[in-house]
Amino acid sequence: MIEKKVSEGIITRYFEKLNDCLDLDVAIVGGGPSGIIAAYYLAKAGLKVAQFDRKLSPGGGMWGGAMMFNEIVFQEEALDIVKELEINYTPYTDNLYTMDSVESTAALVYRAVHAGAKIFNCYTVEDVVYKEDKVSGVVVNWTPVLREGMHVDPLNIMAKCVIDGTGHDSEICRVVAKKNGATLNTTTGSVVGERSLDVITGEKMVVEGTKEIYPGLYVCGMASSAVYGTPRMGPIFGGMMLSGKKVADLIICELK
Repeated sequence: MIEKKVSEGIITRYFEKLNDCLDLDVAIVGGGPSGIIAAYYLAKAGLKVAQFDRKLSPGGGMWGGAMMFNEIVFQEEALDIVKELEINYTPYTDNLYTMDSVESTAALVYRAVHAGAKIFNCYTVEDVVYKEDKVSGVVVNWTPVLREGMHVDPLNIMAKCVIDGTGHDSEICRVVAKKNGATLNTTTGSVVGERSLDVITGEKMVVEGTKEIYPGLYVCGMASSAVYGTPRMGPIFGGMMLSGKKVADLIICELK
């Protein structure tokens, strides 16, 4: 009967976890490093947080470094975060450091889950719950269902705050603006669109652009660059980590 117990254990524990996450403090959309960092700090502060990533392996582009060279660079400003997460790093030059991309990404995921965040992989957020001109949750479906074009209705998960951490596409901000006629907190009232690479400016602006962009909806990481029309920054990840911590701090201040 062990075969039955194996299946029972998976099904029972999975749906206990999912049922516990139907009403959240924070729902994070996208599995990139800024969102995982946010999940870590939010969970550490005692908030109920879940992260939804359409891919099998959360971590976004951090796994592959640049062109599959699995070393990444971060700057001095993010060193405290790296130390807190106990990731090995090596000083390089001009206040820059390097670290192994595989170790770093694995550490981010482990620390977030160990702090209490729940990560649901193979989930796509296809819409938001929109009530009284406020983003109040997310609408989720299985990624394979959407890829196959199957007509299967989604489920909704309620949340006090939603973070768009979907990267270059800023998918959630686009949905909110397009489907609801919402005016985002940008110069155009909508998603401006990411500019070409400028590391110094991009690193600064990705953190500055991390904020509440619409009631109940926050943006972080590359999604903030796309929303506000600031430059991308390439394979340097200090801004990603600082952005994740900033959005967590903003929401902790709001909810606590």
